[in-house]
Amino acid sequence: MVFPALIDCRLATLRGLATLRNRDRLKRFERSEYFAAGPAGAGEGLATRKGTHCFTRKPMKNRHDFDPGLCRIIEEISKHPSVSARNLAGKLGVKASSLAGPIRTLRRKQLIVPGVRRNQMALNRAFGYLIGIDMGASHLHFALADFSGEVVDNFTAEVRPEDGPRKTIAQIKKGIRRLVPAGKRARLRAIALGVPSPVDPRTGMVLLANNLPGWKHIDLKDALEKEFRLPISIENDANMAAVGEHWRGAAEKADNFIFIALGTGIGSGVFVNGRLYVGRGGAAGELHPMNVEWTRWKDDFGSPGYFESHASGQGIASLGRKLMKAGVRGSRAGLAKKRDAYFVFEAYHGGNRVAREVLERIFTILGVGIANIVAVLDPDLIVLGGGISRGAPDFMLTTTGRVAKKIQPDCPPICLSALGDKAQTYGAVFSAMMAACQAATRGSSERSKKR
Repeated sequence: MVFPALIDCRLATLRGLATLRNRDRLKRFERSEYFAAGPAGAGEGLATRKGTHCFTRKPMKNRHDFDPGLCRIIEEISKHPSVSARNLAGKLGVKASSLAGPIRTLRRKQLIVPGVRRNQMALNRAFGYLIGIDMGASHLHFALADFSGEVVDNFTAEVRPEDGPRKTIAQIKKGIRRLVPAGKRARLRAIALGVPSPVDPRTGMVLLANNLPGWKHIDLKDALEKEFRLPISIENDANMAAVGEHWRGAAEKADNFIFIALGTGIGSGVFVNGRLYVGRGGAAGELHPMNVEWTRWKDDFGSPGYFESHASGQGIASLGRKLMKAGVRGSRAGLAKKRDAYFVFEAYHGGNRVAREVLERIFTILGVGIANIVAVLDPDLIVLGGGISRGAPDFMLTTTGRVAKKIQPDCPPICLSALGDKAQTYGAVFSAMMAACQAATRGSSERSKKR
């Protein structure tokens, strides 16, 4: 005979063990890879940058440290117009019950609202505005988006590379004010920028924009934080474009891929296991100094480096002027004009044999570089973007593919960006979303654990 008191005691013990097991599961989930910092270059606490996700190093406290669980959920919801808790759990690889607490927190913070159907959720568009900025060597593209990531306004402004940091920063501030007038600025939640430079993963400092005179150790993040008193995310432009492609572009389903940005210069963004990889000091993916001609290892190629002196807009323009005898009109032509490869592509489309030779030589060098990258990283996909990728896309894909596959027979697919010249902007909008999420939920996980 089992006494009732003993039964009650055993039941209480079992209930206690079950509670402990559930707490244990939740803690394991919070420590899991799904609660690792999300992709994108976040300002203080925004989605990830390469440094945070370096799988060969211990995580370090830097500007990408943020509430990983809640922002990871926001990241996944942002990819769908409306999603149920069950489907969300499936995409994250966890049990739906594990999401109950985090979802309650996100609703309380007004980051998510009921979705289209019953038991679904969606991002709260009315939570506030996000600004994403693509800063190039010759332009600034500004985009204003709601909290779901939908762009509601945008414009482009030209910049002169030789104007230096002070004038360009003033132009950035002016562009932000134009998008969000003073009366509506209270609804602005975060700002993110892609810049043509490595960015220090700990401080957000712009380290060296080799195509922009004077841009060395410029604290752009601090300047904008002081002006707007908002979370600011700064990331390398190619990294930002890779984030955009992974969020809503050609690499949406690829966890290991390389985005190569071909513009005035050249750079790349590297995703490893679904996370942006920035390396030891923020310079992973900086392709410009790579040399694919070993006999010239002693040569000095200046700040552009060997690879950028060839496989870039300025490389095409330089070789085009040399072989096609094409000069730059006007004695006061600026740097942007001197680096413009448009005349080569125009001649190529007109059937000019020499222009074709110029592009074939440059695309061959690019193909060798791609093969070298594949040898080291073995990605699932190579995505080519930037203005140069749109000049002669079919010829570029054919030439680079032929060369890369000759060197690396198992070379992964090489494709064009699905977002075109908006890849950096999309990456910046997503990064601003993650920065806003982090700011809104700071400390929520710790309070949840105490409860």
